[in-house]
Amino acid sequence: MEFPLSRAEASVLEILPEAGSTNDELVRRATGADSDGWPDFSVVATANQTRGRGRLGRSWVSPAGKSLAISVLLRPRTPDGDALPMDSLGWFPLLAGLAMTRSVRSVVPAGADLKWPNDVLVNDRKVCGILSELLPDVSGIVIGAGLNLTLEADELPVQTATSLMLAGANDTDADNLLSSYLRELDALYRPFLAARGDAAASGLQQAVSDACGTIGRSVQVELPSGDRLTGTATGIDTDGRLLVDANARISAVAAGDVTHLRY
Repeated sequence: MEFPLSRAEASVLEILPEAGSTNDELVRRATGADSDGWPDFSVVATANQTRGRGRLGRSWVSPAGKSLAISVLLRPRTPDGDALPMDSLGWFPLLAGLAMTRSVRSVVPAGADLKWPNDVLVNDRKVCGILSELLPDVSGIVIGAGLNLTLEADELPVQTATSLMLAGANDTDADNLLSSYLRELDALYRPFLAARGDAAASGLQQAVSDACGTIGRSVQVELPSGDRLTGTATGIDTDGRLLVDANARISAVAAGDVTHLRY
């Protein structure tokens, strides 16, 4: 698979016939002896990921050839070459989620929404999940995305999932979708760097809020502590945290497993 459109968008693109985890493969390349050959916006992808990982330690595996696993290496620096503030790094999962939401919207007539922090939903069903990881030396970030392309209904990992094909997409070509995602990612990434990681100044905070289907919904959030928070999601703050109104008390959630409630 040549992926000519995607090669034009990436600094380096390696398409693997099979991978356990594209995140693991890219981390190994980005931190190995040849790490200089893996600059900002390098990409590893495969249509056959056998040991994919999702958020909260969940596994992500699908039949070969029916999904696309993508990992992008970002080495964020300001225009002056300075590192971004550490507190701005929490925006990268949201940035990537917004980029994929826009890419899915371009091919799915029903549209798509971003579920905080970084799942992409079509008609409230998950078509893509994203997992971001800092490199061990904190010199960069690897953003992994798993996009369901042509899975049949009986091949879905859970009942709350879907695929682009099942959602009626007018295009499920892997090169077209990967190149579209990379273009959208770059279009959000460069202004964020220019604004030195300021999500409000770069317009990222507003753009994510506009695309986020979680805002305005009744939600239940399972927090890392094991506690559960139930209320209404009202917005996203300048640090990328989800604001939840629970009994007239606003809580800012930095991490948690969010369920959209149906009542």
